Amino acid sequence: MAHRRARLTPFARLLLVTRILEEGWTVAAAAESMGVSRATAHKWLRRFLDEGPSGLEDRSSAPHRRPRALPAAEVRKICRARRRLKVGPHRLGPTLGRSRSTVYAVLRRQGLSRLDHLDRPTSIPVRYERERPGELLHVDVKKLGRIPLGGGHRIHGRGHRPNRGRGLGYDYLHVAIDDHSRYAYVEVHPDERGDTCASFLVAAAAHFAERGVRIERVMTDRALNYTRSRAFRDALEALSTRHLITRPYRPQTNGKVERFNRTMLDEWAYRRLYRSNDTRLHALPTWLETYNHVRPHTALGGLPPASRLSTT
Repeated sequence: MAHRRARLTPFARLLLVTRILEEGWTVAAAAESMGVSRATAHKWLRRFLDEGPSGLEDRSSAPHRRPRALPAAEVRKICRARRRLKVGPHRLGPTLGRSRSTVYAVLRRQGLSRLDHLDRPTSIPVRYERERPGELLHVDVKKLGRIPLGGGHRIHGRGHRPNRGRGLGYDYLHVAIDDHSRYAYVEVHPDERGDTCASFLVAAAAHFAERGVRIERVMTDRALNYTRSRAFRDALEALSTRHLITRPYRPQTNGKVERFNRTMLDEWAYRRLYRSNDTRLHALPTWLETYNHVRPHTALGGLPPASRLSTT
């Protein structure tokens, strides 16, 4: 991750490369516009040409060799003690003859730094999942600012506002995620009113029905467009679907759709520099198809969501 005073983030590096390769800027002019040296500009241009967009990401600063690193046997010993004793580094350290900082670093790297992330009787990381597709559908709305023609602040910087005083508004991404398979269905609408949410729910149910899945339960947050809307309630009744609402101040209850929203922003909305809002929206169906049918999902053993979208 870039330090707080870094001049170039991954987005700024892509802007630098875009100006040189697509807009015809000289390396010197592009470097001056970003406040970096020509050598730095040449470095990121070379990485982009060699590795593509991935070459503009920050690289790990970890050394290639760590001769003083804990042996694997010691790491396993610390993890076993954590699961068996269920205590923190301040007690594990003296017990194992290690400093508290060393024990905490091992637990953090192994994903065991929080006791509330473990099942207390078995000490196995908890991952909640419904047994079959359609048993629970997570529904949410993600608000996304529209991009002005020619590109927004990610291309021109926040000081460049040709449409000052004429807000372009937002796109509302209505999202539905199947709890068992993580299969996603997304529609873009101009608002998040109750009747819009109701029509989206009906369309999502029809989409899953075409794939042999009947929606049994729908989980939403406590927004009024879900809890007070007669249209949304009528849609639930028409689909013979039960409505579940998240607990107050507990967004983790609807965590699968929250995580998908973050993935969608990282891998589609902010993945590249778009020159218009229509260009970005046009790229959404292709990305969603890749997410559902191609992209490996870590919670599914490296398989795509569509591989589990089956009632058999």
